[in-house]
Amino acid sequence: MNSAPVPKKTSQANGQSGSGRLELLLFRLGEATDAKQRELFGINVFKVREIVVAPHITSIVNGPPHSLGLANVRGQLIPVIDLPGLTGCVRQTDSNIVLVTEFARMTLAFLVDEVVEIVQMEWKHLLAADSSSSALLSGVARIDGDAPNSRLVQVLDVEQILRNVFPDASTHTDQNSSLTRLRLPEGSVILVAEDSAVARMLVEESLRSMGVQFLAVKNGREAWDRLASFHQEAVAKGERARDKVALVLTDLEMPEMDGFTLTRNIKNDARFSGIPVIVYSSLTGSASEGHASSVGADAYVAKFEPHELADSIGKTLADRRLHV
Repeated sequence: MNSAPVPKKTSQANGQSGSGRLELLLFRLGEATDAKQRELFGINVFKVREIVVAPHITSIVNGPPHSLGLANVRGQLIPVIDLPGLTGCVRQTDSNIVLVTEFARMTLAFLVDEVVEIVQMEWKHLLAADSSSSALLSGVARIDGDAPNSRLVQVLDVEQILRNVFPDASTHTDQNSSLTRLRLPEGSVILVAEDSAVARMLVEESLRSMGVQFLAVKNGREAWDRLASFHQEAVAKGERARDKVALVLTDLEMPEMDGFTLTRNIKNDARFSGIPVIVYSSLTGSASEGHASSVGADAYVAKFEPHELADSIGKTLADRRLHV
């Protein structure tokens, strides 16, 4: 089995510091059945551990659709997902290339047709997928920036893919039922910024179980605009934005404005003084946590652990009361 680790630049260089840049690993999945052409797809390079060529895949009896089975990669048994089949593409080659990924505390392998390149781009050039787009997309990237004929890349929502193929892996109903109930300051809400529909749903389920009021938006830009609206409402009543927003809970990977930029903007704007920010991301690891802290995040929680999320929110709210 041939393999290669995915080359990753330093966190400062690749935008994990909140510099507004993102690295995507680009690949192809074969010919789209409706368009009869081979489109480009992308995934955040920080979610890809290595690229493995032609592993032996052991089919599992009565496995879920689009699950090819298990591959033994360096002694670790990893589920392999048929990404061309899941996205409705017809594979054009006999090459079995597998992307070994790590996110949301899980290791999954995705079968692809061809790995193209790694590109670096600004987060603002990752555009939100509209309602008519596939539910499997988190956004569409213009990887050549503002160039008139910029190439478009479909960025996959790997959390949605995980739920589609292994629905039990992202269900936390039992855990949610035992979450500690929290009380927000009167008249305030938790503002949630999360672009993935399935991740947003899971967060909302947990917050309801905690008994807190919340408002969920689809990206950092929407969250920033909502914060400005809260500030205006507060000023009109002789209050402050922090009287309206008890806490901001944000993902990192989002179109139009990423979580690093959102956090930094909140912490550098006097209008939002006293509003704590918790980063909630599937990008696990000390580098991401460290850079979230460097832009002012009050806490970092890895998806999807409801009890850890509840504990972090409770502690952060308690700390806020001590310092307000």
